[in-house]
Amino acid sequence: MMVIRIENGHKLPRFGPAIVAPNHYSEIDPVVVGLAIWKLGRAPRFLAKSSLFRVKVLGWMLRSSGQIPVERAGATRGSDPMAAAVQVAEKEQVLVVYPEGTLTRDPAMWPMRGKTGAVRLALQHGIPIYPVAHWGTQNLMARYSKKIDFFPPKTIRVRFGDAVDLSAFQGKPLDGQTLAAATEVVMAAVTHELEELRGETAPDSRWDPTERGQTETGRF
Repeated sequence: MMVIRIENGHKLPRFGPAIVAPNHYSEIDPVVVGLAIWKLGRAPRFLAKSSLFRVKVLGWMLRSSGQIPVERAGATRGSDPMAAAVQVAEKEQVLVVYPEGTLTRDPAMWPMRGKTGAVRLALQHGIPIYPVAHWGTQNLMARYSKKIDFFPPKTIRVRFGDAVDLSAFQGKPLDGQTLAAATEVVMAAVTHELEELRGETAPDSRWDPTERGQTETGRF
């Protein structure tokens, strides 16, 4: 079905807490990234909607694999990711957070404007962020498609980068300006790894859905 080729896997530490920040352009991306992290000897953790944990079989699977419930609505919405970060730090886990928040809107599938959740978790709790890029997933499951193309087997390359240097933001108030600037540093690192995989140069300006009159979710 697919062959995952990992590049620079040694850059993901064998021990200790880590946030992995990948690019995102296919619904099957979490499976690909999760398998790559698993092949490196770490157990990936994802933030999942708390409602999924109330589904009998699925909830048991999520709890058994150590996934982290997050309330998406109500007064506790903002606090749940912070609690998740504390769990990651205390249990020295690997947490996968997609900084774009959804599938990229960029027509050429370059990383678009990022959201600030990943860097907020990292800066508040001192957890390093590792940029990850993958390429080839679109041949397994096209963007917005629900169909997996099993044959012939697809080769997907997954490339890990060095921990993003966020030292310039340490000790600063975590206001919107600081978080946006730190997020752009992370997105630039993810984009660099993808450029290496694709052998191409990304556009000078990052795709911003709001400037294009696009919604954040759904097909376009």
